[in-house]
Amino acid sequence: MTIEKKETGKEITLKLDGWLDAISAEKFTEVTEEIGEASAIILDFEKVEYISSAGLRQVVTCAKKAKDMNAEFSIIKVNKEVMSIFSLTGLDKKMSICSD
Repeated sequence: MTIEKKETGKEITLKLDGWLDAISAEKFTEVTEEIGEASAIILDFEKVEYISSAGLRQVVTCAKKAKDMNAEFSIIKVNKEVMSIFSLTGLDKKMSICSD
């Protein structure tokens, strides 16, 4: 998994590429912990092929971090396979998730 971080003012976009699983969730956590202050955190899932329960847990942690700093949180460009996992868990009802 690669993660590209883009900052536009206080808006932070993390562009993920690959699998967000137990192995890559640690790297994702490291990147999100570096976020000090933001008005919005956007996860770009255009190139995410798979998400595991460990990956879901870190997405939820990131969403909570955004909420704690009163920042908007969204996940964009989610493919059908990954969206089905968000739907099965009910997370699509609790956070802003847009499919591709």
